[in-house]
Amino acid sequence: MRDFYESLCEAAGGEAVRADEPMAAHTTFRTGGKAAFFAAVQNEAALRRVTLLCRERGVPFYLLGNGSNLLVGSRGYDGVMIKLEGEFLGCSLEKDRDAVCEKDGNKGQAAGERLPLRTAEDGSVTVCAGAGILLSRIGRLAMESGLTGFEFAAGIPGTLGGAVVMNAGAYGGEMKDILSSVRVMEREGQIRELPAQELALSYRHSCVPERGLTVLSARLTLRKGEEGRIRARMEELSAARREKQPLEYPSAGSTFKRPEGYFAGKLIQDAGLKGYSVGGAQVSEKHAGFVINRNQATPEDIRALIEEVQKRVWETSGVCLEPEVKFLGFENENRQQELFRGRQEADGAEKE
Repeated sequence: MRDFYESLCEAAGGEAVRADEPMAAHTTFRTGGKAAFFAAVQNEAALRRVTLLCRERGVPFYLLGNGSNLLVGSRGYDGVMIKLEGEFLGCSLEKDRDAVCEKDGNKGQAAGERLPLRTAEDGSVTVCAGAGILLSRIGRLAMESGLTGFEFAAGIPGTLGGAVVMNAGAYGGEMKDILSSVRVMEREGQIRELPAQELALSYRHSCVPERGLTVLSARLTLRKGEEGRIRARMEELSAARREKQPLEYPSAGSTFKRPEGYFAGKLIQDAGLKGYSVGGAQVSEKHAGFVINRNQATPEDIRALIEEVQKRVWETSGVCLEPEVKFLGFENENRQQELFRGRQEADGAEKE
């Protein structure tokens, strides 16, 4: 793999590539094996070179966001973990370039930050942000700019790209509500701008993975509001998270998607699994919808606990729980999804 490493360094930039990178440092579970290669890319051109190289050489790769929905097995990931940095961390508000600056009477770029926001006829304002930026940073910018609509996402521990891919949401809001368009890279390296309507956004789902697309940036539509009210709402949601969620322990947030008509945490609690442990992994005593790394859990501890929760909830309620967590570096990385689909099919056959 020495030849591949040298080619990867050339594609991404030598200092941006590392071998045998511990993934515990890059996931919110704070556990995991090593990635064979880790590449931090600074711009679209570097990302294109790296992904095309991987496809050409048959080397798997994974776009790493904040690692908040990822579990890497102890044996590690035999591929390239790609981290979006540089221009992918940018965030700006769309300005009115045709406006006249009050101080010097100039139009356009020269007026810089003094230009007013470009406001649509319906009162909306567009936020443009790179796929690698944390949702918390966008939330802070929106609040300080007096823009409402993003409050629900400000406490989600992820990046914009990951939030688009899974249509992330919380407290009654989701990305689908505010996403206007996305800039994506296709498998062959072509770059396109797609309206949000083409992403088939639904509960914790988009068609981005199955179409082989890579999210580069997105345009969000927010509305003018009062900074004080926006700040108060964000503080209210943050307080609710601290009160109800086990934020003091490493986790992936909500471990399972919400099954239609139910709440995953309630089903898990009703199955008698609150506080249940496998090795160092535990179903949180604070919120049963969270599997936490309570005491130096291995990735295998966490996965075994997730499987046990799926099994017991199915036995007690007949409901299939689908994990939000992505599994890499395991013998059968898709086992949880296969369990979910198999039980769904069995349930459907019984109803017929």
